[in-house]
Amino acid sequence: MTKLSILDLIFVNEGQSTKDALDNSLKAAIKAEEFGYNRIWVAEHHNMLAIASAATSVVIGHLAAGTKTIRVGAGGVMLPNHSPLVIAEQFGTLEALYPDRIDLGLGRAPGTDQRTLRALRTDVTSSNRFPDDVKELQDYLSKDYKDSPIQAHPGAGLEVPLWILGSSTFGAQLAAHYGLPYSFASHFAPDSLFDALMHYREKFQASSKLKAPYVMLGINVIIADTQEEAEYLATSQKQSFANLRRGVKKKFQAPIDDIDSYWEPREKLMAQHTLKYSFVGTKEKVQKEIKEFLAQTQADELMVVTSIFDIEKRIHSLKLLSELELN
Repeated sequence: MTKLSILDLIFVNEGQSTKDALDNSLKAAIKAEEFGYNRIWVAEHHNMLAIASAATSVVIGHLAAGTKTIRVGAGGVMLPNHSPLVIAEQFGTLEALYPDRIDLGLGRAPGTDQRTLRALRTDVTSSNRFPDDVKELQDYLSKDYKDSPIQAHPGAGLEVPLWILGSSTFGAQLAAHYGLPYSFASHFAPDSLFDALMHYREKFQASSKLKAPYVMLGINVIIADTQEEAEYLATSQKQSFANLRRGVKKKFQAPIDDIDSYWEPREKLMAQHTLKYSFVGTKEKVQKEIKEFLAQTQADELMVVTSIFDIEKRIHSLKLLSELELN
């Protein structure tokens, strides 16, 4: 049975506060746990008005505190922005508080623009250290790193599960080399999906952490009771895409009746390409399309982005998705 998980972008809706967004995410996480989802992740983004997960480890603690069994983690922490020791301490603390429930997905991108990158006191060359930083972080969390003069406390020996995230073949090759699970961002970067899967599976080296390749793929899913309603709800994500391309900072927008009056034909074409792996519609339509996607990719797990403005409709979409027969 293909596992289902959630990537929650912690959208801050127009007319709402950051606290409202965090409260909504916790509400969705509690329901997702009830629906049987495997894990919920949040991502590190900076200088984005519509996303409230910049302090990623703090948000993970918020969601873990309000739930009981669902795994909670980062999808991901952009490691070049941080010291591996600090991340080991942060996630070691989370693991100590919520044992066997914390995941640590690691990305190489900065998760922001160049100006904000400088404000983070890092630079574009930081990503060149990513493979070494992953190994250093893994060492800090390892049970076999007892003799090091530098220890992560908390963190040392807790073996927080690491994932490599990617949107190109680089991450696939690194995950294969280290024998770690791999999560590909096909929900916004479809072009390298099949090349990345091929590289990861063909070059995978078994490790003490993982004996065989394990792939989780990001997809966009919006399910409603009718096709028309689902397409209407999806216009919030489409507005967000257009705003991002225009460099316009806005909170997450309510759906609109006519998206073609909002964006230009060029933006529509770009969105259709970038959001290629989006499944929008009724249960029957989405089930058919996701099953075809699984047949093509053989994914072990799906990480779902549900970009819906109204929290009750978002939860309803997650419930309908959990009811699908995907195997």
